[in-house]
Amino acid sequence: MWVAGAGGGGRAEDVGGAGAGVPDQGPGGANPNEDWVAATPTLAVVLDGLSTAGLDTGCRHGVPWYVSQLGGHLVAALAEPGRPLTDGLAQALDQVAALHPGCDLRNPGTPSATVSILRAGADSFDYLVLADSPIVFERADDYQVVTDLRVDTVVPELRTETERFATGTPEHTEAVRRMVEAQRLTRNTVDGYWVAASNSEAASHAVVGAAPLADVSAAAVMSDGVSRFVTEYRAASWADAFTTLREGGADGLISAVRKVEATDPDGLRWPRYKVSDDAAVAFCQLP
Repeated sequence: MWVAGAGGGGRAEDVGGAGAGVPDQGPGGANPNEDWVAATPTLAVVLDGLSTAGLDTGCRHGVPWYVSQLGGHLVAALAEPGRPLTDGLAQALDQVAALHPGCDLRNPGTPSATVSILRAGADSFDYLVLADSPIVFERADDYQVVTDLRVDTVVPELRTETERFATGTPEHTEAVRRMVEAQRLTRNTVDGYWVAASNSEAASHAVVGAAPLADVSAAAVMSDGVSRFVTEYRAASWADAFTTLREGGADGLISAVRKVEATDPDGLRWPRYKVSDDAAVAFCQLP
């Protein structure tokens, strides 16, 4: 039971079901949106393309192309209800890699993305999370957050360095570039963190599980451009976020994030890589 739509003044489009929430997305700035979201009556997918920080990727297509291709192939691969989510992701990764054999897919900066998938079955939600775009389940008396924060353990000293400078300054831009360059060397390695890129092995390193439908009253799938409203900015609780989703839809929640970020345009209160990150969220309200 999902409703799909486009953010940023786009139109909402009902794709099936009633009493559903709204998947939505919004770019963080003037550059093309590198987040991707889609939903069917039983499936929601959110991808968050990884920033290249201006570094070479070995690919002529770019991150927006990559996430749109991966998202489309992923939805198609999971059209069979009983198929394991990891199998569908592995197939989609192989299919997208085959679309651009002329690119250097061995480049450590090859276009890549986080992946979060939520699928409703007869009795439970199946979920898959690869990297830090969380899935949040609302239960009768608490909230369960499923995420994968292995990236936070990589080059923490360079992450700290980016926090020394105001967002958007030359010093900040250079610090972010150095951090991303170092992160790439551990990307999709046993000593680092895993994301969707060109190697289908990444699918086997995702966080997977199931949540009984009877225990869940609502669920949200989102990129970290949305979740930071609660986890980093601490401007709201998960209860507040779900109330906003019910009353204003996904667009209302993204707007709330943007309003908070506008109060800290230099990233001094909440150090971050850019003033506003791309944002995507899908919300499901169960009967």
